[in-house]
Amino acid sequence: MTAEIICVGTELLLGNIVNTNAAYLAQQLAALGITSYYQTVVGDNRERLLDALELAAKRSELIILSGGLGPTRDDLTKETVAEFCSKKLVTDEKSKKQIEAYFVARGIKPTKNNWKQAMVPEGCKVLENHNGTAPGIVVETKKNKFVLLPGPPEELRLMFEESVVPYLKGLSSDVIFSQTVKTCGLAESAVEDRLRDLIEGQTNPTIATYAKTGEVHVRVTAKAETPKEAQKLVKPVVKELKSRFGNDIYSTDDGVTLEKALADLLESAGLTISCAESCTGGLVSATLINVPGISELYKAGFVTYSNKAKRKLLGVKKGTLQKYGAVSSQTAEEMVRGLLAETKTDVGIAVTGIAGPDGGTSEKPVGLVYISCNVKGKITVKECHFQGTREKIRNASVAAALMLARRCVLEYLSKEILK
Repeated sequence: MTAEIICVGTELLLGNIVNTNAAYLAQQLAALGITSYYQTVVGDNRERLLDALELAAKRSELIILSGGLGPTRDDLTKETVAEFCSKKLVTDEKSKKQIEAYFVARGIKPTKNNWKQAMVPEGCKVLENHNGTAPGIVVETKKNKFVLLPGPPEELRLMFEESVVPYLKGLSSDVIFSQTVKTCGLAESAVEDRLRDLIEGQTNPTIATYAKTGEVHVRVTAKAETPKEAQKLVKPVVKELKSRFGNDIYSTDDGVTLEKALADLLESAGLTISCAESCTGGLVSATLINVPGISELYKAGFVTYSNKAKRKLLGVKKGTLQKYGAVSSQTAEEMVRGLLAETKTDVGIAVTGIAGPDGGTSEKPVGLVYISCNVKGKITVKECHFQGTREKIRNASVAAALMLARRCVLEYLSKEILK
């Protein structure tokens, strides 16, 4: 089966909203082993959407649309798909009751145009919306299958996982199984280069790489007649990836993030952690605190944005700041040394840098960040050079800090084993 994604909304074309739905849907289709060659963004315009549908229907069996299912006049995805498929719109009583219940529960009186969302193409499959008012819709023709999903990402994702995944799996007699191998600290080009022979010779399973901030994920997907057979095909490939990447792999579990992997490592070793941050402004701590149960490991966090705070809270020497500056390896080292002295934790992370857009010089440009890690007195400092917006530099700094902490803890544990 080949699939195509059409995202509807003038706000997407204007750049008012980032099109995260397309990225999510593409990833989900790949995980299901469904080939997707095209993506289209079209505004809230009937004629242009009809043109997009005509083109998509010629080249793809499955067309997934997001957006344009709301109650207003410019929400016209459902109406246009019904017109394209020569279907009448009829009231779906179950959807109408659910919409009414949604408003009653919130003490809001629905307006007349809200009932527009209960109108669906005749003979379609209706997908319940457990996070909003617009139901999803599946319209089948002899040649194509159209899946219509609401635009709000939180509604689309829940509906896709609850209703669309089972529907798509039911279209094929094959079972699809995927496993993701998550690496950190490597560029996507480096990962792909190590996998070149496997990628060039792939048939079933298939291998695909996905770059994220500070990480590269390798997804291995197999098709077979039974789940057991599909897993059996994936297992030796994952074993080979582990052999090639070693400790650069932090997890083979889709549900494990880098911060969760670090927390699990600390927990298994009985180590506690604290953070001291300047340019990241508490983002490293906030990321770690996302992990359930982290309160047993995470003890304290300092946002020492000013030089005065670095001196008073972390004991950074005035002479160090005057001679080398706040953004320096020397300051990063003293920050993390003072952090462990103050908190009495086993592991410390410190970050200081220039996130921009101002503040950079030729010697110390925007994006220069120093990250230090202290594991029971053994201090490692890393100099990083990031590019992009202030937000991107800060997020990249968080990822680099977590990776450095993980590497330093692994080094510490390996030496402890040899003792």
